[in-house]
Amino acid sequence: MPRSTARAAGAALLPALLLGAVGCGTDAPAGGKAPDPKGSAPAGTPAGSPDAGSPSGAAAPAKTGGTRLERAALAQGDLPGYQVSAQAKNPNAPDGQPQADRKACQPLADIMGDEPDPAARETVNRGIGSQREVGLAVSASVSSYAERNAKALVTRLKDAVAACGTGFTATVEKQSGSYRDVRATDYRTTGDDAVSWTTTASAQGVSAQVHVVVVRQGDTVVRLMALNVAGAGQKAQVPHEVTDKQLEKVRRTG
Repeated sequence: MPRSTARAAGAALLPALLLGAVGCGTDAPAGGKAPDPKGSAPAGTPAGSPDAGSPSGAAAPAKTGGTRLERAALAQGDLPGYQVSAQAKNPNAPDGQPQADRKACQPLADIMGDEPDPAARETVNRGIGSQREVGLAVSASVSSYAERNAKALVTRLKDAVAACGTGFTATVEKQSGSYRDVRATDYRTTGDDAVSWTTTASAQGVSAQVHVVVVRQGDTVVRLMALNVAGAGQKAQVPHEVTDKQLEKVRRTG
């Protein structure tokens, strides 16, 4: 199989929020399938040419204007060894917030949706692909809140991680995915508050281990999700350099 075809085949099965990392040096093989954490079925190959050596869709500009969050979001050139895409979601994936089958787990289902939770005032997403670690793809987003709501979100997530160790199922637009083995992880950040966990996401007969980090900096919430598309059994961790750079930009633009 040609290299570009293999990369596109693996990319088509990336989680919706990580799809912006397509072509970012991940070179995932065709067998490197992973489910959509929002519960959607594998989508078709997105627009954009993997052969071009840039992320699927538009690359995040090196300098961005617009809102404070747009300026705070990661951009191409911020992270040596990574490529950053402004298209952080598969356009064929369902929209909205997934609904969990267990009320206690709804905060974890929300994190897999278009926004960290419905209280977000604005959310800007980015897709990131590592050029150093084969298959590593990261979704990064920044969301603005009333500060009390940002604090409450992190508290709810900590409670949900503690309550949902056995897992849950989430559904969005009649498509479902399951999350099992939810486990809190020790992940140090420079933010005001943070929570981190791993889970195994499964849908349409494939599965992948996902690492999630949520950090609050004042009234801004940073959400990061990582997986390795080189193989469903590959463990992944959100690189600290990605987290640190994102928080640095949030503080600088705040």
